[in-house]
Parts: sequence; structure tokens; C-alpha cells
Amino acid sequence: MRLFVTGGAGFIGSNYARWVLARTDDDVVVYDALTYAGNRDNLRGLEGDPRLVFIQGDVCDRDGVADAMAGCDAVVHFAAESHVDRSIVGPDAFVRTNCDGTNVVCDTARLLEVGKVVQVSTDEVYGSADEGSFAETDRLEPRSPYSASKAGADLIALAYRETFGLPVAVTRSSNNFGAHQHPEKLIPLFTTNLLDGQTVPLYGDGNNVRDWCHVEDNCAAIDLVLRRGQPGEIYNIAGGNELTNRELTDRLLVLCGRDESFIRHVDDRLGHDRRYSLDTAKIEELGWSPEREMDEALAATVDWYRDNRWWWTPLKEAAS
Repeated sequence: MRLFVTGGAGFIGSNYARWVLARTDDDVVVYDALTYAGNRDNLRGLEGDPRLVFIQGDVCDRDGVADAMAGCDAVVHFAAESHVDRSIVGPDAFVRTNCDGTNVVCDTARLLEVGKVVQVSTDEVYGSADEGSFAETDRLEPRSPYSASKAGADLIALAYRETFGLPVAVTRSSNNFGAHQHPEKLIPLFTTNLLDGQTVPLYGDGNNVRDWCHVEDNCAAIDLVLRRGQPGEIYNIAGGNELTNRELTDRLLVLCGRDESFIRHVDDRLGHDRRYSLDTAKIEELGWSPEREMDEALAATVDWYRDNRWWWTPLKEAAS
């Protein structure tokens, strides 16, 4: 099978490309605009694999997408603007890439009669969960420009299923972590700051709750949905590791050899969802469950950033 992977030089997309190339005989066409979060270094070590093709391009460019997607059997659509704070400052790019880009990808897949499309989304589309866990049938209540644009992208993709019969499925995952995650995100930001002897900015009271899923577990689930998921269906993916941001910070302090004096309390983020939680019974029925234990996976992630300063130092310097 030949896979068209949008955003394949980003965090989850590049990990998915590695996952597929290591475990299957499939070919992978990575299509990425190489904005600040897309990085060819995320694919380092794969350049010599004849099954990998890299094409630089924008998912909003119809001609570029059509040329690159031609001959592919399936699409896994990761390409997105994905940082809540950035969406608050500049929402236009989020609506353009996440909504317009998803429309272009789905319409092109329809015209080329691609056999399967997976729209990769987020638990943030459901909004905040005061109690219990969200099921795939629950109402969408996004509370940031980012999550609203992803909710819109999901609805666009599912509308192509209803209107045109496009064989599309949607995955919605909890917070991911692991190697090659841009250092604007919580775990790599806090880890790299602590490794450099800098403080970490903890929003509000630190009691916002997130469920953490290692990126390789998410990649396994996404690939399962690609191969065995039903068109028109939505699948929640989560690691079962709910932690407050303060609890996660405390674990990172220990792993980096720092104490709580390195915590810098900052004003809470606008529209900051209090808690995310997903019901994963549906993906589990397909045969998936997370394999990475949280403490072991978090320690391995910190070690990766400790051992790969060459990767993240230029990214932090570019953002400063």
C-alpha cells in the first residue's frame, strides 16, 4: 500500500512515518509545508529508505496535493496548526490550514478515488469534562480557535463521507508526548527549560487535568483505524494517564534533577479547559490498548531530549 501522509515532518506525523516503515512493507509519501513545526530533521535516518518520498507542499494547494497524492491508496491527514496559545494570538492560520486544508485533502481524495482517509484530530474538540469521559457521540464544544478549527475539520471530513461516500474515519487522541515534539509544547518545553537550568511557566493553579498518551501508542491506534476502522466512524484514543499539570511538572522536576523553586506561576491561559478525558472502548474493540507505561515512557522522553540537544536548541533559539 502507498500512504499519503500529510504533516509527515511534524511530531506525530513523523513518528507515524517511522512506525509504518519499521513495521510494514508500505510506501510512505510525506507531504509537509515545513512551517516552524515541520522539520526535515524529524525524518533523519529515514532518507535512505526507498519506500519514503518527501514532498514539500501546502495542504491548501489543490494542484500540489493532487500531484503528490496521485497513485496513493490511502491518506493519513496529520497536517494542522496545533498550538492553542498560537491560535489565540493568530487564529486565521488555524482556520485556513485546519479547515480549508482538510477540505482540499478530502476533495482531492474523492476525485482520485483513494481507498481510505483517516482524519487525525484531538480530544480538545469536546471541550472540558467536569466528570466522566467523552464518548465519540458526545456533543462538540470547542473553546479555543485551535479546537474549533479541528472540530470544523472533523465535520468537513465526515460530511464528505455522507455527501460523496468518501471512506473517511476520524481519530481523536488525548495529549501526546515523545521524541521530536516541538519545544513549545508542555513536556518538551518544561524538560528543555529544566535541562538548561531555567524555570517552567505553570498556568494558573496547575490543576488542569490532561490524559497523556505516548506518541507510539497513538501511531499504533491510528494505523489500526486505517486498516480495520469503519468509514464514517470516530475513534477516541487515550493513554489512561490523567495527571494535573502540577503532578506532571513534579515528575519532570525529579527526572531533570530540579526542585519546585524552578516552577514559575503565570496567569492562566484564556479559555483554558479544566479537564480532558476520553472513553476508549470503541478503539479497544478493534484490538488496541496502550503499551507504554507512563513513568517509563516519560523518563525515556526526558532522556531523548537530554541526548538530542542538537535537535531542539535551534528550535528554541528561533522562537526566542
